Amino acid sequence: MRAREVVFVDGVRTPFGKAGPKGIYAQTRADDLVVRVIRELLRRNPGLPPERVGEVAIAATTQIGDQGLTIGRATAILAGLPKSVPGYAIDRMCAGAMTAVTTAAGAVSQGAADIAIAGGVEHMGRHPMGEGIDPNPRFLSEQLVDTSALVMGQTAENLHDRFPAITRERADRYAYHSQRKVAEAYAAGKIQPGLVPMSIRTADLDGTGLGWGLATADEPPRPGTTLEGLAELKTPFRPHGRVTAGNSAGLNDGATGCVIAAEEVAKELGLTPRMRLVDYQFAGVEPEVMGVGPVPATEKLLARNNLTMDDIGLIEVNEAFAVQVLAFLDHFKIDDEDPRVNPLGGAIAVGHPLASSGVRLMIQLAAGLAERPEVRYGITTMCIGLGMGGTVLWERI
Repeated sequence: MRAREVVFVDGVRTPFGKAGPKGIYAQTRADDLVVRVIRELLRRNPGLPPERVGEVAIAATTQIGDQGLTIGRATAILAGLPKSVPGYAIDRMCAGAMTAVTTAAGAVSQGAADIAIAGGVEHMGRHPMGEGIDPNPRFLSEQLVDTSALVMGQTAENLHDRFPAITRERADRYAYHSQRKVAEAYAAGKIQPGLVPMSIRTADLDGTGLGWGLATADEPPRPGTTLEGLAELKTPFRPHGRVTAGNSAGLNDGATGCVIAAEEVAKELGLTPRMRLVDYQFAGVEPEVMGVGPVPATEKLLARNNLTMDDIGLIEVNEAFAVQVLAFLDHFKIDDEDPRVNPLGGAIAVGHPLASSGVRLMIQLAAGLAERPEVRYGITTMCIGLGMGGTVLWERI
């Protein structure tokens, strides 16, 4: 059969929390975050018959505990989808949710599924990055990767070394603007439509012990951030380094999800698609400079589609580290404050719960396309641990 066009119908996410015992999700299970997202997608799209969902693809980087048990299938059952709906788990570190979308899109395009729910979750408070891994000693004994390759903050310092024009001051300035843009987007009500309130169990809701609350906004943003304050932060990955907690994404908890469908099926069911998936590309780079991964992924993607960066009207790039975004912008000769780039702010402010972030980028890109009718193409792009990058090309419908 012919390949079918795949569209992004809707996306939603929980507010992102700070990882750790004081974070909003300290007493909340990771799989319950995903269940909330799936149920909200179904609630927002009443024309979507649950039995028409052909796949539930959910990513997690650390697939143990409440992020294990084939989390796509487990959360589909927990969310109340018919047991005829299959599901699976997927992992590509930070690009887990992005890969869940592109993989599920292949099933939709080929006709193996009419509709899919794809997303990701990471509860870094319960499952710190690297929990339970056992790296093969050959990585280092045979010098297959640099010793810094498995420490993301050190890979960011390596990027500063490779691109000396990206100074700490410039990285801090980028981080400051990310915080400012998120604050302005919240004030304008532009982020809230993509959030689903999440019930939270807290150990100290009102000082009287256990209780319940409602998470309705991202916990990580620091709207009072100043350049002076950023300049005073320590550099934990290298003495006199450039990477700080202020110009990096934090350790976070959260879940994302979206509905993708064959364009003809969306029309049949009366669903309103928000953008069309045109193409995507993943690429590998040296693991010790994993932050440069979006560059070759984007180059290959644009070349295959006979496009240049001038054709891209909106760019949603994940802000794992400011230096990684700036390396991408410099390569494509894009100004640090180009209005096409992360107009609602990015992960430095709202957080980066690893495997969930790819769909957050898509939610924000869809919002941007709705606001800017003159834009035809947009991309979502991100760096990926162990030396990769991924970029998805989207088109206005």
